[in-house]
Amino acid sequence: MRFRTPRATRSPVPIVLLVPAALGLLLLVLPLVGLLVRAPWTDLPGRLTEPGVLTALRLSLVSATLATLLCLLLGVPLAWLLARVEFPGRRVVRALVTVPMVLPPVVGGVALLLVFGRRGLLGGWLDETFGVTLPFTTAGVVLAEAFVAMPFLVVAVEGALRGADRRFEEAAATLGAGRWSTFTRVTLPLVAPGVAAGAVLCWARALGEFGATITFAGNFPGTTQTMPLAVYLALETDLEAAIVLSLVLLVVSVTILAALRDRWAVR
Repeated sequence: MRFRTPRATRSPVPIVLLVPAALGLLLLVLPLVGLLVRAPWTDLPGRLTEPGVLTALRLSLVSATLATLLCLLLGVPLAWLLARVEFPGRRVVRALVTVPMVLPPVVGGVALLLVFGRRGLLGGWLDETFGVTLPFTTAGVVLAEAFVAMPFLVVAVEGALRGADRRFEEAAATLGAGRWSTFTRVTLPLVAPGVAAGAVLCWARALGEFGATITFAGNFPGTTQTMPLAVYLALETDLEAAIVLSLVLLVVSVTILAALRDRWAVR
């Protein structure tokens, strides 16, 4: 006997869902369209080569890269701890790690000031002992960006570690490999795509950081004025300059989404 497989039929889309879905799409797309329409395309090359734009762009790229390296140095071990080690209060630690993702960035900047300011919990000691001052410096920009961006890296790497096959690590242990050798030669190669994706998201979040940066590091051209801060300042004096800076950030965001499309969007 032969059984015929029924053909898939397309059910009509209910208008009750189609209308709000279309409105939601317009809400997300129309502001981007408005940015592209109002962009000064004829003056764009000259605008991009202005000293203020290049300085803000250079500072943003350098600080975001340094913040990402700091997050990799601290975030990957933290993700491994949350994914592979059972200890009391692990859920609380995981919740604390993700708090900066939902915390208003301005509040994060105030919290950083209370800890690393000259009269903060650690800032006073750093200033008296080593002469190190973090607020309103480029190092403060890196610290603020790392604070808000590290959770994205930790969440991505922890998810990759939980999805990795632990039999390879167990096989390495039975062959006499130590924990460090197993971590560097087996675990990290297994979760390398997750680490790369987390690092890209971390870098993008650091590049677009505004609230914690302006609160903790200020808005000084050439020292702490990153591109989001330059956009905010340009809105008061030069709208076209603000649009150009916004276009650069938009291009970076789209590029990152395209780079991560094969890993997440397809899934």
